[in-house]
Amino acid sequence: MAENEAPRSLKKSVYDVIFGTETPAGRWFDIGLIIVILASVGIIALDSVESIHDRFPGALYTAEWFFTALFTLEFLTRIWCSPNPRAYIFSFYGIVDLLSILPTYLGLILPNANNLVVIRILRVLRIFRILRLFRFINEANLLSRSLYASRRKIIVFMFGVASIIVIFGSLMYIVEGPVHGFSSLPRSIYWAIVTISTVGYGDITPQTSLGQAVAALAMITSYAIIAIPTGIISAEMMNEHQRMKSSRRCGNCERSGHETDADYCRHCGAQLPEEII
Repeated sequence: MAENEAPRSLKKSVYDVIFGTETPAGRWFDIGLIIVILASVGIIALDSVESIHDRFPGALYTAEWFFTALFTLEFLTRIWCSPNPRAYIFSFYGIVDLLSILPTYLGLILPNANNLVVIRILRVLRIFRILRLFRFINEANLLSRSLYASRRKIIVFMFGVASIIVIFGSLMYIVEGPVHGFSSLPRSIYWAIVTISTVGYGDITPQTSLGQAVAALAMITSYAIIAIPTGIISAEMMNEHQRMKSSRRCGNCERSGHETDADYCRHCGAQLPEEII
């Protein structure tokens, strides 16, 4: 009996360190893990620089395999100590952990496959657990619901922007023509996209006075276009916030309109339910 309890106790201790952040050991493990992840991604970035790759090919190759072996050992340890290994493997973090080590092994078979190991930067998302940032999840849900509620308005807006871009591109194609670099309608539409999005690469520019006037009008229009989606989403966020406040009802006095992060009713002082009712 005691022999069976010893491995379970060891698994529990390892689990508390690897998966938990409540203990100092667990917190320091995750902080150390994030440092190692950033270091491994830095090695990959340095390896992509040709001069550095040619100067230190062996050292970079060895460092990459060292990090891969380390992450492989960590992944297998997580499976071993997890109460439900299948749930961990098919969870978001489990899939990211697996994908972070697979490219290096695939690089033995497929050329350049090891460049995909940059995906291990996603493992830094564990910093949310360390810094206990999950309390901001309600704000993230508020934003996602606002975007979803605005989807029809945004779609209509995008169709409107696409029509304006085609119109400006067509006008510039007619006014400037191939002589000044607007060699085709798609290339002119590309110029309109770059101009209205305020990126302004400058690889194609109008040369005639009329073309410059059209470009000026497109630039002025772009400011109005940028402001519209902000207003749409902001309005939906206000509406969603009001809906959340009105749905938070006190179980004692039955009054609503409480803030989403409130713990006690502002009218009677009773404790509010944890879930919105």
